[in-house]
Amino acid sequence: MAQPLMPKATAVWLIDNTGLSFRQIAAFTGLHELEIQAIADGDVSQGIVGRDPIANGQLTQAEISRCEADPRQILKLAKSDLPRPRSQSKGARYTPVSKRQDRPNAIAWLLKHHPELADAQICKLIGTTKDTIGKIRDRSHWNSANLVPRNPVTMGLCTELDLEKQVVIARNKNPEKIVRDVEPDPLPEELQIRPEPEYPGSEKEKHKDEDRNKSSVNYKEAAENLFRS
Repeated sequence: MAQPLMPKATAVWLIDNTGLSFRQIAAFTGLHELEIQAIADGDVSQGIVGRDPIANGQLTQAEISRCEADPRQILKLAKSDLPRPRSQSKGARYTPVSKRQDRPNAIAWLLKHHPELADAQICKLIGTTKDTIGKIRDRSHWNSANLVPRNPVTMGLCTELDLEKQVVIARNKNPEKIVRDVEPDPLPEELQIRPEPEYPGSEKEKHKDEDRNKSSVNYKEAAENLFRS
């Protein structure tokens, strides 16, 4: 059933200006009957200005009078030739300026680990464009040589819950694209363990000296055995 615009404001007006029951007002506005009662008691209607449904063409006085005379009747929304406003779908996720440079790396990671994801899903997850995804996929992106796949969750571009939700949807639609074995991504430079520098007196240098001494002794023994024979 179609509902009026601004249902709470309409309910406030109907409570104040008509003899309709809470059940009738709740059925017309799409609110719960207990919520209508709370509005009548003033618990949740503070600051809400009543909206006249007759003045804006959503009801007629005859319709209100008909339902006031019979509490079993339900209000019917008046037909209007004016188009009803459409609810706009949510656009792509907004990405802070400071993190936009990380999106190509996140796209590379998603393409590598989750090729089953559609381009529209990737756009929704990290707020990018299909054109950028296509360029990174075919390696025509201007910075392709320097891209390092990075998990968008760890970079704060999306949540783990959002990523899992999109992956589940994609796997149900494209099970043949699921990647089973993927090589682990290299660690970022700041997390890589670098070998300790070798310096005189270090343990590695001591072991090298011992190996050199052993090898020289072995050569001497081999030479002596050769002359003896």
